[in-house]
Formats: sequence, structure tokens, C-alpha cells
Amino acid sequence: MGKAADWLREERRKTLGDWVAVCLQCGAAQRWFEEFEAEVPERCGQCGGELLHRCPSCNAPFSSIADVECEQCGTELRPNELFGSRIRRA
Repeated sequence: MGKAADWLREERRKTLGDWVAVCLQCGAAQRWFEEFEAEVPERCGQCGGELLHRCPSCNAPFSSIADVECEQCGTELRPNELFGSRIRRA
């Protein structure tokens, strides 16, 4: 990605949160700041499903709501389909 995309990503992180947590059941998401990680709930406020905010294999946080694989180790975070639609293009 170009420098403009890097700048935009960093601005978004400073404003909305460094990382993202995603519900494995309904797909709801919330951004979170590293210093407030302890406040990230374990369950989704919408449906009560598991809210994933770190890779189960390497414990790396993830930065995009559309991540289906860990950027660090490649482990699948969740299936690449939600409600019959692909999350990421092939």
C-alpha cells in the first residue's frame, strides 16, 4: 500500500482504536486501544457470541474487521463466510 493508505490506517487507529474485536457468531465488531484491552468483553453485546480479539494460536491482535486469517501466523481466525456471503474475496 502507498503512503496515503498507511497514513489513513494510522489516523483511524489513533481515533477509533488500535485493534478490532469480532463476534464469531454475528460478525459485530468493535475497535479497542491496547491500553484498554482488559475492558474488551468476552461476549458480544448484540448476540452473546464469542468476541475474538486475539489470534488463538500466536496471541497477535488483528487490525481489520475483515481478517479471516492471522496476519502473523496464518491461522484461520474464522470462516471466510458470514450469512451466506464471503468476507474476503478469493
